[in-house]
Amino acid sequence: MAKSKLFTDEDDALLAELGVEVEQKKMVSHTPQEERVIAGFEEIQKFVEQNRRVPEHGEDKDIFERIYAARLDRIRTIQEFLPLLVPLDKQGLLAESNHPEFIEDTDDETLLAQLGIAIDSAEDDITHLKYVKTREQIRAEADYIANRTPCTDFTLYKELFNTIKIDLEAGVKQAKLLIKQAEIAENDWFILNGQIAYIDKTYNEFVNNDDREDMRLRVIFDNGTESNLLMRSMQKALLKDDTARRIIPINAGPLFADEASDDDLNSGTIYVLRSLSEQPEIKQYASLLHKIGVTGGDVQKRIVNAKLDPTFLLSDVEVVATYELYHIDRVKLENLVHRFFEEARLDIQLNDRFGHPINPREWFLVPLFVIDEVVSKIKDGSLHRYRYDIGSACLRKLDR
Repeated sequence: MAKSKLFTDEDDALLAELGVEVEQKKMVSHTPQEERVIAGFEEIQKFVEQNRRVPEHGEDKDIFERIYAARLDRIRTIQEFLPLLVPLDKQGLLAESNHPEFIEDTDDETLLAQLGIAIDSAEDDITHLKYVKTREQIRAEADYIANRTPCTDFTLYKELFNTIKIDLEAGVKQAKLLIKQAEIAENDWFILNGQIAYIDKTYNEFVNNDDREDMRLRVIFDNGTESNLLMRSMQKALLKDDTARRIIPINAGPLFADEASDDDLNSGTIYVLRSLSEQPEIKQYASLLHKIGVTGGDVQKRIVNAKLDPTFLLSDVEVVATYELYHIDRVKLENLVHRFFEEARLDIQLNDRFGHPINPREWFLVPLFVIDEVVSKIKDGSLHRYRYDIGSACLRKLDR
């Protein structure tokens, strides 16, 4: 195969003498601005070729797709670019008449900034990109959406979450709406996007690019997942969620008190009883067995006919402790205490005076000092950090 030769000036002259018109190829040159516009448009074309659709707006879209969508919208509105790009537009993108229904609220400058693109205000922001970070750099540096992973040791925290939910139901704790940036520390509790979040650990403190202190968090969620997002990212996520809340102990006067102030609203009494039964299966537990109940009335009146009531094990009882309740749902608090001591609940069946079987549910194999300790921990908001060890008959701090 013969090799093609380049025409020399002499060849052109010869062809001209023969009446052959020589076509002079035009050397098309573009300004730096036009080169950038073309390059930006080619990126959009590549996206369309790969995805078989035009780029779309929306927060659920990849940030690069949002950039391409904003760029295409801008190109369509700048008439001076159309003669440059129409010859390249094999996909008919510039003639697209059905503009997206959703218009990106975030402007190009903000979107470009999220991609690490510096904009020169002296030129059109669509044509002058000083520096573009790689996708890997951006994703490594952006921590707004830290991936959640399964929490492999969630069993260690499951009881914590159960207790915090019980505390919320009982009114021992409240979920307070966040109205400003939240301070975050270990053992803090939040509700984020409808899920309870526990700050288990903080680590790797550093100063970020804005000269602000930051750190990594280990955040555990009640659905059994965890995340290691940055503290500043957690704060931003909480601010973005209009329903975000911090879970804190109720601070509305004493829950339990020896003396009440004039404006305290009494809501009942928790009472602790000891059985005086002579039945061997009950008497053997005399030092441990206690009934924990709540009443809105007088405790002494409540136990007048105890020996006729299977609820009191068909025997007389004595009151060994009482705790006055203020500003709290007494029924929910009773449920909280009962669930905390669930494993120590007495399993016994008695027959009432009509011969019907009854299973009393409010008797527990718990020493009095432990009950008193539990009341104290409910009061200071730390009960969720403990469990009752029935083997040693004492409270054990949960390992984390």
